[in-house]
Amino acid sequence: MTLHADVAELLAVADIPGVDVDDAVADEHVRWSAYRRIVSVIASSPSRDRAIVATILRDPVEMVAKSAVVALVDEIAMRTAGPAEFREWASGLLPEIDGLEGEGHREFIRRRIRDWLFHLHVQDGHVPTTAELAEVTDWMQRTLAEGSRSPAVLALLAESGRRKKTRNVAENRARSRELRPR
Repeated sequence: MTLHADVAELLAVADIPGVDVDDAVADEHVRWSAYRRIVSVIASSPSRDRAIVATILRDPVEMVAKSAVVALVDEIAMRTAGPAEFREWASGLLPEIDGLEGEGHREFIRRRIRDWLFHLHVQDGHVPTTAELAEVTDWMQRTLAEGSRSPAVLALLAESGRRKKTRNVAENRARSRELRPR
């Protein structure tokens, strides 16, 4: 298929009107904006169709394709009921990701999936070990420091977070009133 046909199909599947397909094909920024809207619609859908990933990955600008897939991974992870649901969804995504030419892009998406699985396990009550925490990216450590409500997780991040900013955020949040018992 051509890029024009792919973009038109994605917009139709997501039922997004008002995007000029010719403009999206000509300008990767317009296309990226359209992909973001498509990703949001797909992530909100009960079916969460992974088939759009193959279409997005045909984009000739691999960075645009990777960014759109990462946005989809993020949106789905934030909307899933837990790690098992996300793992099942992501497992079907991995073969599609192998279509990316750049190993760095493939690995980035794989790492993001691992990070979200870690996050979802922590949300389910798992308190990671220092070794487990060391396996996730700085981004995920900071995400947990900024969003976790678990005193044990925040204490671990304050002690063992990789970056000083992450440690400080976790320490400050652990001391804040919002996490203290009433």
